[in-house]
Amino acid sequence: MTMDRRTVLKGAVGVAAAASAVPLRAAPSPKRNVLLLISDDQGLDLGCYGVPIRTPRIDRLAGEGTRFTQGFAAVSSCSPSRAVINTGLFTHQNGMYGLQHDVHHQSLLDGIETLPAMLRRAGYATALVGKKHVGPDAAFPYEAELVPERSGIRDVRELAIAAASFIRSSDDRPFLVTIGYSDPHRAATDYGNDRAWPGVPPVRYDPRKVALPSHLPDLPAVRADLAEYYESLSRLDAGVGMILDELAATGRAKDTLVIFLSDNGRPFPGAKTNLYDPGLHLPLIICAPGAAAAVNDAMVSWVDIAPTVLDWTGVAPPATKFSGTSLMPLLGRRGDPARDAVFASHDFHEINQYYPMRSVRTRTHSYILNLAHPLDYPIAGDVAGSPSWQAISADPAIRLGKRTQAAYLRRPAEELYDLTRDPDELVNVAADPSYAGVLRTLRARLQAMRAATHDPWLAGQTDPYSHVGGN
Repeated sequence: MTMDRRTVLKGAVGVAAAASAVPLRAAPSPKRNVLLLISDDQGLDLGCYGVPIRTPRIDRLAGEGTRFTQGFAAVSSCSPSRAVINTGLFTHQNGMYGLQHDVHHQSLLDGIETLPAMLRRAGYATALVGKKHVGPDAAFPYEAELVPERSGIRDVRELAIAAASFIRSSDDRPFLVTIGYSDPHRAATDYGNDRAWPGVPPVRYDPRKVALPSHLPDLPAVRADLAEYYESLSRLDAGVGMILDELAATGRAKDTLVIFLSDNGRPFPGAKTNLYDPGLHLPLIICAPGAAAAVNDAMVSWVDIAPTVLDWTGVAPPATKFSGTSLMPLLGRRGDPARDAVFASHDFHEINQYYPMRSVRTRTHSYILNLAHPLDYPIAGDVAGSPSWQAISADPAIRLGKRTQAAYLRRPAEELYDLTRDPDELVNVAADPSYAGVLRTLRARLQAMRAATHDPWLAGQTDPYSHVGGN
C-alpha cells in the first residue's frame, strides 16, 4: 500500500458518520484556565468506579464534577493516545502511529494542530509538567516544560509544586497546564514503590485481598503485581490532591476546567495495547466551575477532549475538523442517548510491533477488525517482562481469565462480542448466523468512520472485508 503525506493529511477531517456536530460556543470569560491531568497506564481502577482501593482525592473530584462511566480511549498506547487527546484526531489521522521516544520515533504529521499550539497563539500561558511522550517538539510549543520526562517521574509533590509555581508566574494570563504523571506505569518490573516519596504516606495492599480483574488469572505473581500497581495508584491520588490544593491556594480554581483521565489501560496482559474493554474503557472526570455534579453514561471518546478544551476557552478550532465533539454540553447531565458508539484505531506500539486494528464499540456489542490478523499479536515490552506475563506464559495451559493464550496471540480477522451476554469478550460470534445483522451494521459503521477520516489502511480497497469471508 502506498501512502503519501497529502493522502494521510486528508484524513484530518470530521467524522460526520460517527457523531452529530455540536457547535463550539464562545466562552463568556477571556480568562478560562485548563488543568489537564493524565495518568499513565491506568485502567478503570478508582474507588469512585467501584474498585476497592484508596483514592480519596480523585473520588472527591468525581463527586464535585462529572464522572463519565463510558469513557474510552481511541487507542491503547501511550504516545498515540496523548496525541489523540491533544489533537482531537485518531492516530491514523494525526500520524502518531506508535511510540515517540528513542528508536520508535513516531511523530505527528506536518500541519496537525495541538492544544498547546492553539492556546499559546491565543495568549495562553502553556506548560507541560512531567511526561510528554509526543512529538515533534515544534508541534507542542509549550512555554515551559517542567520536571523533564525521565525514567519514571514518581515524585508527585515535585510535579504539584512545579505546576503551581508556573500558574502563579502566569500573572493575569489564562493558562493551560498539563501534568503527565508516570504512575501507574511500571518501571521495568516494578512501580517505584521501593522508596519513600515526599509527602506521600505509602498505601500497601495485601496481594491475597486485591481486586482481580476478570481478564487475569488468579496466580500469586499476578496478585503481587496488582498490589504494586494499586499502591502506585494511591500515590497518583495523593499527587492529584496536591495539585488541586495548590490550585485552590492560587485563587484561580474558580476559573479552571479540571480534566482527569488515563492514556490507556492497565499495564497487564489483556489490557494495554488491546482494543478490548480493559485496554480502552478508562476513567474520565471533568470538573467545571458552575456545573453541577453528575454521573454521566454517554459514550465518549478521547477525540472529544480537544474540542471540549476549545469550547471551554473560546479559542477558535483549527481548519482541520475534529473527529470528536465537545463534552461541555454533557457536564452536569446524566447522559446523551445520541452518543451510542465509540471508535478506536491502533497501528503500532513499539516500532517492531505492527498490528493495525480498528474497532467500534456500542452499548451492546464490540466489533474489532484485525487488519494484519495472520500475524501474531505482539505484546508490549513492559507487559512481556512483567511478573504477571512471565508467570502466565510459563505454562501454555494458563488462561488470561477465561481466554486461552493461543486465542490471545493468534486472532481472527474479525471479532464480534455480545456484551450483554459476554462482557468479558470471550465468545467471538462473528461467524454466528444469528448475529449476521449486527455484524453488517457494525461493519458499516466502522467503514463509515474509516472513510470519513481517510484511513490510510483503507486506501485502494474496494471491499475492505474481501479477506474475511463469512457473513
